[in-house]
Amino acid sequence: MTSSKHWDIFCCVVDNYGDIGVTWRLAKQLADEHGISVKLWVDDLNSFKHILPNLDPTLEQQTINDITIIHWNDYTPQHWRAGETLIEAFACELPPTIIQQLSAAKTEAPVWINLEYLSAENWIDDCHGLISMHHSGARKYFYFPGFSEKSGGLICENHQLQRSINQHNNRQEFLKQFNIELTENKTKVISVFSYESAVLTDLCQYWIKQDQETHLLVPFGRSLNSLLPIFNTQLNTVNEGDSFKAGNLHMHILAMTNQEGYDKLLACCDFNIVRGEDSFLRAQWAQKPFLWHIYPQEENTHIEKLSAFNNLYTKNLSAEASKAYQDVSLAFNQDLQNDIDKKWQNLQNVMEEIHNFGRIWPQNALNGSDLASRLVEFVKNR
Repeated sequence: MTSSKHWDIFCCVVDNYGDIGVTWRLAKQLADEHGISVKLWVDDLNSFKHILPNLDPTLEQQTINDITIIHWNDYTPQHWRAGETLIEAFACELPPTIIQQLSAAKTEAPVWINLEYLSAENWIDDCHGLISMHHSGARKYFYFPGFSEKSGGLICENHQLQRSINQHNNRQEFLKQFNIELTENKTKVISVFSYESAVLTDLCQYWIKQDQETHLLVPFGRSLNSLLPIFNTQLNTVNEGDSFKAGNLHMHILAMTNQEGYDKLLACCDFNIVRGEDSFLRAQWAQKPFLWHIYPQEENTHIEKLSAFNNLYTKNLSAEASKAYQDVSLAFNQDLQNDIDKKWQNLQNVMEEIHNFGRIWPQNALNGSDLASRLVEFVKNR
């Protein structure tokens, strides 16, 4: 097997935008900031196109942002040629043809990495970087993104934090497209990119009755199933660009945008409700208060993962702020509708503290370096 200096990243699209969102950001950062030639293999180009509008789903291979994007199907891996590094994103299972080549290779085998899902759980520090011998005889490393110095780090491009600050400072211009005039203490702007949630529906009923105007900016997607009934409307009757009003609650339906557009949306809102790994991280880099609607798993294992992050995130907050944040987070993720209006109000009472904390949190979370930089160093040392 003759190798070259490129890196291969394989991605199966599971949750429409989460997995491909992470791998596309990683590919771009490796190319832009580290000068690495990247081939990105993706099994679902139609979903990918939602966050990369200039992608052509009909092409088997194309180059965008200096990254070679290949439609991963049953045939394309037969033409695979080993590079310096092979990343299997989120245990997506490499094709048998590639496994066969890896097992046959010796000195020219690439560094094979299984890029795991992000977690704040303590156990990942002990598992990060461990070797697993595949049954083919090839060696694979487990790479765990995380918030500690021992982990694989977090995806964050150079200058992203400053870019978010700049976008926030210009947010009035961005919000003009929705006819939102910001009035101090009388207008709140919230982005919603979540799964279905009964608690979200109840919060809408609460926002309708408040003196303060609440504007929801909602990318077209699953959260609308919980929002549209408030306005006596069904998903099959609405379009991107539609707006609705009930009491002091306004909802604006947005078209799905590219990643740069989503980053700007997060930076221009007062509060962000997000889902999936990519949006979860981008909400943190926006330096705004947010709630993470984590992907539900069997036996409530997602709640353990959520609680690990919440405990880490609120560790340096006051006891009152920590409790208020965790109460709303758990209620949202467990559909605990009892007293959600009271819990939300408790959160608003400490929002200034959480907002101020959000400005310093990214530096704490990054612990000196980002995922792409740590990954490049990891490969170099192997």
